[in-house]
Amino acid sequence: MSLKVGIIGTGMIGQDHIRRLTKVLSGVEVVGVTDIDQARAAAAAPEVAEVFATPTALISSEKVQAVVICSWGPAHEEQLLTCIAAGKPVFCEKPLVTSEAAALRVMEAEVAFGRRLVQVGFMRRFDADYRRLKAVIDSGRLGAPLLFHSVHRNASVPEGLYTSEMPLNDTLVHDADIARWLLSDEVTGVEVRVPRRSSRGGELRDPIFVLLHMASGVLVDVEISVNIAYGYDIRGEVSCETGVAALPNRPATLISDSNGIRQAIPEDWRERFIEAYDQEFREWLVAAAAGTATGPSTWDGYAATLVADAALRAVSGGFESINLIAKPSLYGPPTAMAAE
Repeated sequence: MSLKVGIIGTGMIGQDHIRRLTKVLSGVEVVGVTDIDQARAAAAAPEVAEVFATPTALISSEKVQAVVICSWGPAHEEQLLTCIAAGKPVFCEKPLVTSEAAALRVMEAEVAFGRRLVQVGFMRRFDADYRRLKAVIDSGRLGAPLLFHSVHRNASVPEGLYTSEMPLNDTLVHDADIARWLLSDEVTGVEVRVPRRSSRGGELRDPIFVLLHMASGVLVDVEISVNIAYGYDIRGEVSCETGVAALPNRPATLISDSNGIRQAIPEDWRERFIEAYDQEFREWLVAAAAGTATGPSTWDGYAATLVADAALRAVSGGFESINLIAKPSLYGPPTAMAAE
């Protein structure tokens, strides 16, 4: 029996998820869509799907068993709270929400419900290369991790749609989340340094260097470059006590010919992480069919939101601390930091 899913938001990522759920994965049926642009929703909707006038109407429909949120960030809080009140599992693209207060309200509602319903779209956790890197770290065979180097480079970003704050409040959340997950650790403070601007970035604050201080003492440096020109380049390397573990370049195929030795670079996030997106939805569908969620949680979305907020405050050059609330038991054992 197929899980009946409704999609909120039919922009680029929403359309890609509709393609994924209708043409790639099994055990799921997209039965409803909605978007602030009703014409776009109608164009994106599968033939059997109803186009709902509002997100609330879609969430409340008896034909919708689970929800995928792909709307813009400021709309997420209301939509998540409506899903929780309806008791429907929900996959929410990042960011979870756009403020600490909103994250706490969503968390409070989910804890009061008594069961996890929310999964956040941090797809890197589902990438096979990142999972192998985490397995090496968790095995302990290289000793304790000391440093994590994370690189996040985009060839370009849409003109007029990407503000100077977005590298920190939209892009950084992926690097912050993957650092927390790989290291099984929490971020306690953030520093930001801004070098000379790239001539390709216009008014964008680009590139940016971010230093994350982890509770264990590990340091994480993040390079964010959103106008690097040559492609979509994601890198990660962990320096441990007795060795180094790094992500391979993707795609891994090397070409040797009269022009030399070269390796292709993915054009964008869809090419680099297409298999990770597929896998995160495979796992979400299994959990949602059971009425719950098991992937990146509301707690993870809350932690990433605090990192982004602290980074925006740290642009002036200071150190900004992060103070998480005590982790509710719904989201697993408390970290050492949360227990303090």
